[in-house]
Amino acid sequence: QVQLVESGGGLVQAGGSLRLSCAASGRTFSTYAMGWFRQAPGKEREFVAAISWTGGTTYYADSVKGRFTISRENAKNTVYLEMNSLNPEDTAVYYCAHRRKSCSGVGCYDQGGRYDSWGQGTQVTVSS
Repeated sequence: QVQLVESGGGLVQAGGSLRLSCAASGRTFSTYAMGWFRQAPGKEREFVAAISWTGGTTYYADSVKGRFTISRENAKNTVYLEMNSLNPEDTAVYYCAHRRKSCSGVGCYDQGGRYDSWGQGTQVTVSS
């Protein structure tokens, strides 16, 4: 089974930055894509960003485009999310997700149901 561990969350003032990390481990596995989702109190889980593992193609939600950057270290099966210009609306629990199998279409990246494994989440709180 694949295990995902997020780190890097915390409390930051509006306009500040944070860098999240997610390391995948466990049984030998392949990786097709990894992504980030978030869930704020009282709201549904929403897509944030994703990256294909071979080509490095990135996908972003409109709400974070231009502010967040997703990147990867293939050899370590680790994905990062650099968050800049944070605002209180970014406050949420951020979850890392992993997909093993090949897939076709944008929905492979921005739909939570397309992922196989999930981390436990890391809290990001942005104060005003």
